[in-house]
Amino acid sequence: MLTSNRQGMAVYLTSLKFARQLRRFGYVHYVSKKMRYVVLYCNEEAVQTTMEKLQSFHFVKDVQLSMRPYVQTEFQNAKPDKAKEYDYKMGL
Repeated sequence: MLTSNRQGMAVYLTSLKFARQLRRFGYVHYVSKKMRYVVLYCNEEAVQTTMEKLQSFHFVKDVQLSMRPYVQTEFQNAKPDKAKEYDYKMGL
């Protein structure tokens, strides 16, 4: 099975009764009842077209893309601080 890269998006709705309709656009990961938004995952290739389709619906307030694929996860300076390293050896 080939895995494709997915990207998340937060879709803010006017009412949650329309949340079930979003299942045809991707995988619905989470639905917030209090803040009325849906976290939706879809393929990276179809993100722009899906976003345009979602924004055209009358029940969608806003669509925001997740920036997680663009955030750097490898850090340059990964050495621990000398003072903290000494405290760990002491057992504090």
